[in-house]
This record gives sequence, C-alpha cells and structure tokens, in this order.
Amino acid sequence: MNLHTFLPAEWHQQGYVQLTWPHENTDWNYMLEEVEDCFMHIAKEIATRQPLIVVAPHYPERLVGCGFEDNIHFFQCPTNDTWARDHGFITILNQEGKPQLLDFCFNGWGMKFAACKDNLINQNLLNAGLLNGSYVNYRNFVLEGGAIESDGKGTLLTTSLCLLAPNRNDTLSKKEIEDKLKVFFRLKQILWLDYGYLAGDDTDSHVDTLARLCPNDTICYVKCENEQDEHFQALHQMEEQLKTFRTLDGNPFRLLPLPMPNPVRDEEGDRLPATYANFLIMNKAVLYPTYMQTDNDRKAAEVLAKAFPDREIIGIDCRALIKQHGSLHCVTMQYPQEVISDINLK
Repeated sequence: MNLHTFLPAEWHQQGYVQLTWPHENTDWNYMLEEVEDCFMHIAKEIATRQPLIVVAPHYPERLVGCGFEDNIHFFQCPTNDTWARDHGFITILNQEGKPQLLDFCFNGWGMKFAACKDNLINQNLLNAGLLNGSYVNYRNFVLEGGAIESDGKGTLLTTSLCLLAPNRNDTLSKKEIEDKLKVFFRLKQILWLDYGYLAGDDTDSHVDTLARLCPNDTICYVKCENEQDEHFQALHQMEEQLKTFRTLDGNPFRLLPLPMPNPVRDEEGDRLPATYANFLIMNKAVLYPTYMQTDNDRKAAEVLAKAFPDREIIGIDCRALIKQHGSLHCVTMQYPQEVISDINLK
C-alpha cells in the first residue's frame, strides 16, 4: 500500500488505455482510411494485452469483428479530435491507493484548435461510471498530459516552452505554476527543460516529444547527431541540461539517447515533428512510433529495449499520425489499475 498521494509513473500497473477514435468530422476526414489503419494497429496491440477504452461519436465500423472486441470498452461521446493524451484525465492515487481523477482545462494547445467537445469527454466518462475514482475539478488551469512526465516518486519533468506559453496560464509566473503543480501532484521536485523543440510541433514542445522518464532513474531523450539539422543546437542544449538533472537521491539520471528521425515532410515540403520519444509504456510492452526508416527504427527499438528489458518492444508505423503533427503517445492515455470499474459499456 502506498503511504502517500502520488502521480503514478506510466509504468505503474495499468487498468485501461484510452483511444479517442478519428471520424469524418475531425481533421482526419481527408485521410480517414489511412489514419484508421494506424489506429487499428494501435488498438490491436493494446487490446490483445489489456483493456482498451474507445471514445467516439459512434462505434467505429473498423472494430466490428476485429477479433479483439471483447477487450474494448466503447463510450459514445461527441469529440473534436483524437489527442487523448491531452484531453484525458490525469490520475493520482491517494494514501489508500484510491484514484483521484484530475480534470484540467484542454484549450487546444493555447487556443490553436477547437476543443470544446474534447474538453467535456472526462466529465461524460465519469458520469457514465466507466472509471472508478473521485473527480477533482482543475478546469481553471490549462494542462495537457503530454506536457508532463512523472517517475512516480515525486519528480516531474516538463518544459518551460510549453507550460509558460501564451494562452495557457499566462497570468501566472513560473513560480506560481510550479507551486500549483506541486500541490496538484504532491511533487517533491520539478525538472524544467528550457531547450528542445521539433519543427512542425503544435504543442509548444510537449516533453513527451523530447525526453521521457523511464524506470530505474532513466531518461530516454531525442539526440540530433547532424550538425546541419535545424534541431541540432537546441537538442544539444537539451542534452547538456539533462546531464545536470539529479534524482531525489542526488544522483545523475541514466541517459539513453534516441535517434533523430530523418526529416519527414508534408505535401507542401514543411517538416513534420517525427520523434521516437513519443512511445507508450504498457504493462508488458512498449509501443513506439516508426517512420519506415529501417536503421533509425531499429536503433530506437534497441534503445527502448535497454530502458525496458522486461517488456516487448513493438513498432507501429505512425506516418499517418505525423501528418496531423502528433504521434503514438499523443493519441493514448493510460489509467492505473485502480480506476477499473465493474461497468462494461461496450
């Protein structure tokens, strides 16, 4: 039994993973079949291992007769888009191990995109009884799940570019934001990354695109080796800052560099924010994005195998997701085992 309230690490035993499914009224409309192929692959790898929540305005036809429907819990709900990482509940566990479902405001990454329907998904999910836990209203504070990383021991990793970005919580100072985060998540320290970005990123440098906390005081992070790449300087500065970070015990983190994907561009030639850091940790597997770059995809898998020697490392082609400037971790949200409810809404 845990003796304190804490924000679980992603590798804490999970109950559900949530996908918010693409449909014809999302930005995916022009490439719906292509992106559903990717979602089907993700859904299969999740639902053949652990329970999956699918949120959508109607049951996706592609899931009918898919072979893993028995592990899918469908919830019918209006949605704007598919980025469950950023509109989903962030769950903490209290002294008795009981979940508290923290509902923050999702405002489309600083009011860049409509999010009125997505911002109501959490309340609708809770009202339906699918999630076990007490509701905590933090809707007066803007925060996305992709902006924070927890080690489950009181350390939070985030980026100043995102949390201090305009149109989120711009009336608050960095100290005020830090103080609030420490109260929300019962934190002992916050590690602020001041460097690092990806071209084409809409999130103002979510940490889950750049550096990820992993078990045993490890950080997997994106490293750019090409001095001619536009990201080289910022990612080099990020790496140098990561070297200065310390655990609560005062020790340096074990740093594992992930390769930088070769440039992926859209039809207009603009660079898209491809990254191998956008992986999902599950109970017995790690799903990571691939980009049909044989050497880089393989190298990323090898690094993740070092970070997660007890888990299967599974690559999923995410070239479809990157066309809307996100990747695998962005479209998923995990819930700890403690939130599982007896209600099956399939």
